[in-house]
Amino acid sequence: MVTSEVTQTVERTEVIASEPTESLAAALDIGIPHAAGDPVPPLWHWTHLLERSPEHELGEDGHPVTGIPAPPGPGRRRMFGGGRVTTLGRLVIGEPATKVTSIKSSVDKVGRTGPLTLTTVLQEVFQGGELVIREEQDIVYRAPGSGALPPPSAAPPAPVGPTLPLAVDERLLFRFSALTYNAHRIHYDLDWCKQEGYDGLVIHGPLLALMMGEHLRRQGIDLRGKTFGYRFVSPLTKPQTITVVPGADGLEHGAEARGADGTIAAVSTLTEA
Repeated sequence: MVTSEVTQTVERTEVIASEPTESLAAALDIGIPHAAGDPVPPLWHWTHLLERSPEHELGEDGHPVTGIPAPPGPGRRRMFGGGRVTTLGRLVIGEPATKVTSIKSSVDKVGRTGPLTLTTVLQEVFQGGELVIREEQDIVYRAPGSGALPPPSAAPPAPVGPTLPLAVDERLLFRFSALTYNAHRIHYDLDWCKQEGYDGLVIHGPLLALMMGEHLRRQGIDLRGKTFGYRFVSPLTKPQTITVVPGADGLEHGAEARGADGTIAAVSTLTEA
């Protein structure tokens, strides 16, 4: 890993191994080809080219306190707001790839829960000399405290169309945290969840986004040449079955991830790159 103090970028190069794809497929209880030369499914790059911060660089909440992004101050609570993934090519197993990470923007605001810092992280993945994935991730840092998050708004009935369910329990949360090298305590520490205002273990936002992308893929919708945008609307807590449904404009334009009670937890869009 190389960090540039001038440009504030982090660059990581590694061979795209088969094991992360095999492991994520096992966690989702599906079969995916994962031999050398096989493509990594769309969005599954989130299990590759991971930053592996040493233990002494982790904050009390489990997130790194240095690197990209670093929290803007002590005690700030981190939330994943959403992002955009543009798939320009296939990430291939068995070949080296490089991810370059940098800060695109960082803005201070005031929201319903108090002061906020909105940071957008840019990640670009190259393989074979070509840019294959361009991604922006929106990270939200809330003020310290244990106040509960605002309740979700009432959701309209789910649009008609094919659905994709996924039963999420503590085992899956554990495996997904391990696969993405995510030590954030809201996914495994009930006492810490209460400190951050949650009433149970929090289902990973990237897992919801991944499943929305999976619904498109499994319905034969190709993400290559497209930008998959996703936004997290309301956190889901406790073991439950989530269901991915078509978006309001049809599945070819995006999807929604809903909780067992119908709460809209995440929404996505699919547009031309």
